[in-house]
Amino acid sequence: MFEIKENFSLKNYNSFGVDVKTRYYTECSSVEELSDFIRLQKEKNLPLFILGGGSNVLFTGDFEGYVVRPAIKGIEVISENENDIQLKVGAGEDWDDFVEYCVKQNWGGIENLSLIPGNAGTCPIQNIGAYGVEVKDVIVDVETLCISTLKTYRFKNEECKFGYRDSIFKRKLKGTQIITHVTFNLKKQPVFKLNYGNLTEELNRHDKVNLQSIRKAVIDIRNSKLPKPEEIGNAGSFFKNPVIEKSKANDLMILFADMPSYDQGEGKIKIPAGWLIEKAGWKGKRIGNVGVHEKQSLVLVNYGNATGSEILHLARNIQQSIIVLFDIELDIEVNIV
Repeated sequence: MFEIKENFSLKNYNSFGVDVKTRYYTECSSVEELSDFIRLQKEKNLPLFILGGGSNVLFTGDFEGYVVRPAIKGIEVISENENDIQLKVGAGEDWDDFVEYCVKQNWGGIENLSLIPGNAGTCPIQNIGAYGVEVKDVIVDVETLCISTLKTYRFKNEECKFGYRDSIFKRKLKGTQIITHVTFNLKKQPVFKLNYGNLTEELNRHDKVNLQSIRKAVIDIRNSKLPKPEEIGNAGSFFKNPVIEKSKANDLMILFADMPSYDQGEGKIKIPAGWLIEKAGWKGKRIGNVGVHEKQSLVLVNYGNATGSEILHLARNIQQSIIVLFDIELDIEVNIV
């Protein structure tokens, strides 16, 4: 049975390390517990927030309601053949622990997503991605508990409406569903994806290319660029990479010949947000308790005692400067609460 705690500090439950409190907090380890908890929450008629790993959220103040963490565990083999294996994973499983487990079993498909913080249940919401791979590439379906009806649903991959750092759970169904399980399809004879960023260069340091060396290379790259949340508060990439019209990108390249760009097809071009932020002079800049990381411009950091409002204020200033300099709007990737 779940235990409800009052005036609970969330400082250790969000990777920014922002010191806020929630009026009530609980963790539920099964769908049945989640259903019982929601019934109780409805009786109190207070706001509800579903907290995953806390790695993609910014609290700007105390939460006057219920915060619940789905802590459903388990990795179950649903089906397998000589080429594929399908695994049903509880929402509360740590994402990187799951990646490590699969790599050790020589099941491929998510090795490029190593060291991304969060839980299995949160990965579909923003369709996490890195080094040319998105989690939508391996998701079979997503199981949820509907908050209003307490009925369970299974969303097939195409029903999840996955996009770049986006899904139906982040848009149309935001706040209406609690993800309880995710089923993944992994490959026993994987095809490696190595032609993104400096992954190939890093792999040259290894004797051979396999799932283990790819995971190691990704971890080494991420550790060299990104600060660890336990050492300095952050939520990883704070902004999405903007996708703009090709004609607009061509105009910008006249002014900024060194601007990197990636063709997205259909007349669209992706521009690295980190490059835009660095070009605007924000990289390594510190303002009081907050700042932009010195090695990765996409990462906003809490130097120890920042409030969520201070971090958000910095983000808004960055957004405004990018509009002024490039006429590009940066979308925030982190969930603001």
